[in-house]
Amino acid sequence: METLYFRDNLEEANPATNGIIDNCISQLKEYFAGLRYSFDLMLDPQGTEFQRTVWHELYKIPYGVTISYHELSKRILNEKAVRAVGAANGKNPISIIIPCHRVIGANGKLVGYGGGLWRKKWLLEHEEKYSNKEKQMNFFN
Repeated sequence: METLYFRDNLEEANPATNGIIDNCISQLKEYFAGLRYSFDLMLDPQGTEFQRTVWHELYKIPYGVTISYHELSKRILNEKAVRAVGAANGKNPISIIIPCHRVIGANGKLVGYGGGLWRKKWLLEHEEKYSNKEKQMNFFN
């Protein structure tokens, strides 16, 4: 899995000189073409420490996999924070790249996506369509 870099983890980060926007566009095109399964970008999402903890955990959810909000709260070692996790998920400023669409309700239903549930459904179907290809590539590498 590629690494997501948050700007505060780097010594230098100058979007004007490092081509981050071009790189982001290129990686998004690859994602939508079914050729990219995770992102390798330098990001600086602004939020509380709790929100950033949730966003870091969101990034770890593999391509084509969904988890519940409850599972996400367990992964950040705060099992009772399901609602707060949902709120932090909803404040994710970099959706798709930080894949908040991969979090679903405990009953398996699609809930809570700022871009609309039809987009969440499309993204999950898109990843399901290409996830077998990604698994095959990992098997042979």
